[in-house]
Amino acid sequence: MTRSDTEVVLRLYNRFGPKFVELLDGMFAIAIIDDDTLFLARDPIGIKPLYIGFDGTILHFASEIKAIPPAIASVETFPPGHWYHSQRGVNRFYTIGQTPKPVRRPRTKAEAEHQIRHILHDAVIKRLMADVPVGVSLSGGLDSSIVTLLAREGLQQLHTFAVGVEGSEDLVAARMVAGYLGTIHHERVYDMQEMVNILPEVLFHLESFDPALVRSAIPNYFLARLTAEYVKVMLTGEGADELYAGYAYLGDITSQSALQHEMELIVGALHNTNLQRADRMSMAFGLEARVPFLDVQSIAYALALPARWKLQTEQQMEKALLRNAFAGQLPDAVVRRPKQKFSAGAGSSQILATLAQREITDTEFATERTRLRREWQYKLPNKEALLYYRIIKNMYRDDYIFPNMGISRSL
Repeated sequence: MTRSDTEVVLRLYNRFGPKFVELLDGMFAIAIIDDDTLFLARDPIGIKPLYIGFDGTILHFASEIKAIPPAIASVETFPPGHWYHSQRGVNRFYTIGQTPKPVRRPRTKAEAEHQIRHILHDAVIKRLMADVPVGVSLSGGLDSSIVTLLAREGLQQLHTFAVGVEGSEDLVAARMVAGYLGTIHHERVYDMQEMVNILPEVLFHLESFDPALVRSAIPNYFLARLTAEYVKVMLTGEGADELYAGYAYLGDITSQSALQHEMELIVGALHNTNLQRADRMSMAFGLEARVPFLDVQSIAYALALPARWKLQTEQQMEKALLRNAFAGQLPDAVVRRPKQKFSAGAGSSQILATLAQREITDTEFATERTRLRREWQYKLPNKEALLYYRIIKNMYRDDYIFPNMGISRSL
């Protein structure tokens, strides 16, 4: 017997077989070789990555595409919430919104806000468990400020981290929240040339050229590099926008059923969009990113709430439930701060778009757009995406990237 927390995985597998994954609570990608059998599993939402590829009858698996041998005919994303056994095939063990505990539906918004505070508190405290130092990514936006507030309640000292270009809104807001909550705050200011310099490395780790992901991956890269100097675990606010309808494009949806469907869709797509970006940038520096909003109980509760409470109207801002739940516990400027993408708040999005416009002609864009649509049924959205694709295609085969690349719907 050892003191390793992974030993429990083997003991549960020996006792319960493949279905033991239903007992796990957290993020994982698991591979177990038992005599002549292979078992694979991936956590419910796909916080941790897993890929598979076949070479004849030989199955290859890895946590990143780059680790699959280049001679393999095709690479596939192992689906979240599933397990595979070489003698029993692939089986689903989780569906979006499923939870081991019953969800009590609130009768009023006030009751919902009280329960949101309780559920998120438990989700954050659970993720403070560690035998290494823990910090929080603090952009100064609502989501990361909530995580910081709740983490501060569980720790005597808390390190927070923020990045951005000089004068970016995130840096200013994060300083305010850090001062308000009394955290040990760190920040990193970068410029355009640094962004351009690290772009190939970001794309190498990201394994995607989706423009929305790349935009936010760049500040994430600087954030992870800074954070890893001080702590080994970082809590983030990922998932709040998907669960509480925070994205601007969701404001165009006026139907409750349509909004509910869209939220479930983008939560289910997180594994190869925002979660892929968060995992790859953090793990590039040996940093573990934890996402309390995506606790399965948090997901189940949020998606069980009436969609009408999340509709954006002239009288109701995006994420009104979250804002009201933590009003009075955070500065009002934070509670009422409009949603901004990480890349916008950190100041990277417009810089990269301008660079692409300067380097790629209209003719080049039209030609490549036609080719990619013909060969991969991929609609190249803008010159920025082409700029990233030109770099990443020298690192990975098209047939490895396109079938596995998520498309951000919020761009």
